[in-house]
Amino acid sequence: MQFAADQAGGNTLLTLLPIILVFVAIYFLMLRPQSKKRRDAAAMQSKLGPGDEVQTVDGMFGTVAAIDGDEVRLEAAPGVELRFARGAIARVVNPVASTDVDTSADDTARTIEQS
Repeated sequence: MQFAADQAGGNTLLTLLPIILVFVAIYFLMLRPQSKKRRDAAAMQSKLGPGDEVQTVDGMFGTVAAIDGDEVRLEAAPGVELRFARGAIARVVNPVASTDVDTSADDTARTIEQS
């Protein structure tokens, strides 16, 4: 009789094992990446400062003009400021450095100097 009770306990563990594996898989495939993404977004939003070019969650681009607590004022066009919640900032846009000077003349000068 003792042997039958031990065997039933072992079957219970084998029965619960797939359910436990499903919960572990859900944690590693869904919950953990979401919490990392949420932490990264909060860190980015806490580092915002005036002059940063940002994109909001609805796709609007603007430059941060001022920050008041949880409110961010974006300059969408010269003289046009819009208020957004800090959580509405999706990402900081790294503006491409524009070079107005033609660098081919500099390359030619370097080639002549090396000769």
